[in-house]
Amino acid sequence: MVNVLLVPYSGGIHAKDEPKLLGCTENELGLRKWLESQGHKLTTTDQKDGSKFESLLEDAEIVITTPFHPAYLTRERLLKAKNLKLCVTAGVGSDHVNLDTANELKIGVLEVTGSNVTSVAEHAVMTMLVLVRNFVPAHDQVREGKWDVAAVAKDEYDIEGKVIATVGGGRIGTRILERVKPFNPKELLYFDYQSLSADREKEIGCRRVEKLEDMLGQADIVTINTPFYDSTKGMFNKELISKMKRGAWLINTARGSICVKEDIAAALKSGQLRGYGGDVWFPQPAPANHPWRTMTNKYGAGNAMVPHMSGTSLDAQG
Repeated sequence: MVNVLLVPYSGGIHAKDEPKLLGCTENELGLRKWLESQGHKLTTTDQKDGSKFESLLEDAEIVITTPFHPAYLTRERLLKAKNLKLCVTAGVGSDHVNLDTANELKIGVLEVTGSNVTSVAEHAVMTMLVLVRNFVPAHDQVREGKWDVAAVAKDEYDIEGKVIATVGGGRIGTRILERVKPFNPKELLYFDYQSLSADREKEIGCRRVEKLEDMLGQADIVTINTPFYDSTKGMFNKELISKMKRGAWLINTARGSICVKEDIAAALKSGQLRGYGGDVWFPQPAPANHPWRTMTNKYGAGNAMVPHMSGTSLDAQG
């Protein structure tokens, strides 16, 4: 028998409404019946802090978490988990696990690579449109019974003719470029440590820029699609943001910690950024006073933040 600890998020009434919402405590990733039929034990909790969680973790041989509302597996917690052999991320991105400690203790770390690349790419494109077309303030108007076209049109643009760039040319970054190509952008750029093949570049219609700062200086719209490493933590800070074209839009569906939250909010307020949107925060869930919840540009717009949901579409979960 293997002792499996599942630590998703609570779905509440929504889990009853939609059984395909697998990544919650109620529906348990659809694992319970199969695991128990194999003679294994499954314990499920949405408690991610405190003595109860840590007690369950100490007995677990396998722990399964999600990146959307993660249980942070710190060094201290891993050192106490004497039976733990495997950490599984039900999604993509395992930065909630202290990878150095896991490696030291010979604990395997796995994730479902490629499971939600389409979902995340579509969300990034949606966020571009929401920001560039100034959708959120316009929608707020009609909900509030108002009608002031000039108030929203003064900060509304088209994607056509813009330079669109991705930081990271992997599965998600290339899918984003493919999806925005029909909008007839001026140019599609990517920054990555290695080049795509010449045939793939031609197929997408994109060009690699070897220096990140050079690419940022050309781009009207930038989307972040790089993994979270020590080298990318805080990458988009005040200094790097200053290298961007003034008034650019920035989309982040990678990890919140790649951006310095205070520097993003300040850049939006000053006009260095015209808009910022995405679904990733640190920590998650974001505290009520997180600046990204309420930040705006000079027009009271430019914010397209949502909870971490880009990779959780029902199609991605299926």
